[in-house]
Amino acid sequence: MSIRAFRSADRDAVERLLTIAFATPTTTADAPPIEVGLNTALLDSDALIPQLALIAEIDGEVVGYCISTRASIGDAEALGLGPIGVLPGHQGRGIGAALIAETVRVAESHDEGVIVLLGDPAYYGRFGFVAGAELGILAPDPAWGEYFQALRLAAATDEHRGGFRYARPFDDV
Repeated sequence: MSIRAFRSADRDAVERLLTIAFATPTTTADAPPIEVGLNTALLDSDALIPQLALIAEIDGEVVGYCISTRASIGDAEALGLGPIGVLPGHQGRGIGAALIAETVRVAESHDEGVIVLLGDPAYYGRFGFVAGAELGILAPDPAWGEYFQALRLAAATDEHRGGFRYARPFDDV
C-alpha cells in the first residue's frame, strides 16, 4: 500500500469509494451518501489544503481516502478531518490507520495546531484524539458529546480553545 496526495484525476475513484464506503439501504444513484457531495464541495472550496487530501492505493487501485480542510477554533486556524473512507473489502487492514497517521505527520510538518473530527472514540483514541471538551474545544452541536474529538499538535497554542467551526461546505450537510 502507498499513500499519496490526491490528484484531480482521482475524483471519480474517490466518489466511487465514498459511495461504497458510506452506502446505506437508501443509497441510490440519485441519492448518494452525503459524504460524496460534501467531499466534492470541500475539494472545490477555498478550505482545501491540497497536501491534506490523501489517497491510499494498492496496485494502482484507490482503496482509501481522507481529507482535512481549513477550519477554526475561535480566531485560531485548525483542521477538520473528514470524510475518511476505506473500501469495505480492504477494511481492517490498517489503511484507515495509515491515512490518519499520514494526516498527523503532514499536519505537524506544516505547523498545524489542532485536528478535529467527528468519530468513534474507541477508534480515534488510539491516535491520541480525545473529547474536544477536554481541550476546551466546543462542538458546533453539543449533542455530539464524546464523538467530537480533537488532537493537539506541537504548534497548538492557548488560542486553540473555544467554539469549533468546520469549513463552509459542512454547513450545507
